[in-house]
Amino acid sequence: MKVLDLWENVPALNGETPVLEYYPAKNKATDAAVVVFPGGGYGGRAPKEGDGYAVFLNSIGMDAYVCEYRVAPYRFPIPLLDARRAVRYVRYHAEKLGVDPDKIAVMGSSAGGHLAALVSTYKEAIDFEGADEIDGMSPIPNATILCYPVIHHPDDECCHKGSYYNLTGDEKEHRELSPDLLVDSNTPKAFIWHTSNDGGVSVINSYLYATALRKHNILHEMHIFPDGPHGLDIAAGMPHVAQWTGLLKNWFTDMGWL
Repeated sequence: MKVLDLWENVPALNGETPVLEYYPAKNKATDAAVVVFPGGGYGGRAPKEGDGYAVFLNSIGMDAYVCEYRVAPYRFPIPLLDARRAVRYVRYHAEKLGVDPDKIAVMGSSAGGHLAALVSTYKEAIDFEGADEIDGMSPIPNATILCYPVIHHPDDECCHKGSYYNLTGDEKEHRELSPDLLVDSNTPKAFIWHTSNDGGVSVINSYLYATALRKHNILHEMHIFPDGPHGLDIAAGMPHVAQWTGLLKNWFTDMGWL
C-alpha cells in the first residue's frame, strides 16, 4: 500500500489530512479501478470497509484506492470535497496509474455508501474547488457500488440521523443531500446490496435509491439478503451474505471491466 497526497496544500485543513491509500493489484487483470469510501457514520472510518475491500478487489485483479476522507468535526462540504478530489485524482493520473479514466467506480458502506452515492449524484459546485488542473477533471464516477448505504434523509422511518448530523451539524432536513432525490438520467449505473433486517441502517435506503435509478432508466443490480446485522463488510462467517463479492465480480465481468 502506498499513501498518495490528494493536495499539495490541503484546503480547509484543521488537523486531519485526507489521503488516498493506493492498493495496486499484484496480478492486475483490468484497467478499471475502484475508489473506496469506508463507513463510520461520518464520525470515523471503519478499516475493514477500506483495506478489507481493497484486499478483495486486489484478489480479482483490480486496483483499489481507499479515500481517508475527513469526518466530524469537519462538516459538509468537506467530506464531499475529499471524495470528489479522490475521483479526480485517479482520473487525472490515469495514464500513470494504468487506469482507464472511463472505468472508475466508487464504493462505499453505510455512511461511506452515502458519500459514494453523493459523489455520483451531487452536481452543484462546492467550496474550495478549482485549486488546480486536477480539479478540472469530472468528479462523477462511471459506476457506483453501495453496501448497506445510508441514503434518504427527509423520511424519519429510514433516515440514519446520526450520519446526517455528523455531516451537517444539525438535525434539519437536508433534501439536497439525499442522493435518491438527486438521481437523474446521467447518474452512473450501480450495484447495491443490503440485508433485509439491518438494524443499523434500514434496507429502505437501498430500495429508495434503486427505485430512483429505475425511474430514470439507469441500469442497476441489487441484492437483498434475508438476514444479517449492519456493518458486515466482506461478511466473513456468513456464507449466504458473503456471496455479494462473487456477484460483484460477475457484475464487473458483465460490464466488460474484468
